[in-house]
Amino acid sequence: MVDFNAVQAEPSADLITPDNAMMLFVDHQPQMFFGASSADRTGVVNATVGLAKAARAFDVPVVLSTVAAESFSGPILPQLRAVFPHQEIVDRTTMNAWEDQALVDAVKATGRTKIILSGLWTEVCLVMPALSALAQGYEVYVVADASAGVTPAAHEHAIQRMTAAGAVPVTWLQVLLELQRDWARTETYAATTDVVKEHGGAYGLGLVYAHAMVDPHAAG
Repeated sequence: MVDFNAVQAEPSADLITPDNAMMLFVDHQPQMFFGASSADRTGVVNATVGLAKAARAFDVPVVLSTVAAESFSGPILPQLRAVFPHQEIVDRTTMNAWEDQALVDAVKATGRTKIILSGLWTEVCLVMPALSALAQGYEVYVVADASAGVTPAAHEHAIQRMTAAGAVPVTWLQVLLELQRDWARTETYAATTDVVKEHGGAYGLGLVYAHAMVDPHAAG
C-alpha cells in the first residue's frame, strides 16, 4: 500500500552510491581467462576496465585480489592494474576469497556495506565470497558482464545461486550510471561520459556524436 503523504522525490536506500559501496575485483588473471568461455573474453575485459574506471571516477574504495599469482594464475589483468597502478593487491591461496583474512580486513577497512563484486570464475571464486559476505550481513551486487565462468551454464547457474541467496545481479554500465544518477552532477559528468565513450560500445559512440554535433554538454 502506498502512503501518498510519504511519497517524495528521493532515491531508494537500495541504490548504489559513492558513499555506501566498495568494489572487489577477484582473480582477473590470465590463467583464469584461459578457462573462461561463458562470454566473449574481450567483452569481459572491456566490462572489467569500465567498472574499474567507474570506481576511480567516483572515488569508490577498491580491493584487488589474485589467487596464486606467482605460481599458477599469473599477474592481474594489466588493463585493470593500469587503472590502479599503486593499489595493493591481495594475493591468496584460497579459492574462496572470504577465507583470506587479509582480504576480509581490506574490505572491512573501507567501512562500506555494499560490495560490488566481479571476477573469474563465476561458479567458484565469485559465488563463494558472495555467499560468505551475504551470510555476514553485507549486500552484494554481482557484476555479471565483468565476470565469467567455464561454460555459459556454469556462469548462469552461479548467478542464479547467488541471486537466490540475496545477491543482486548488475552490469558494469548500470553501476556507472547508478553512481552518477543525475546529469546535473557536473563534478563527475565529464568522467562518467569519458568512461562511456571508451567502453560503452554503441552508446559511447552516440555520446561522441551528440557532443560533437549537438551540444558538448549533452546528457547521456
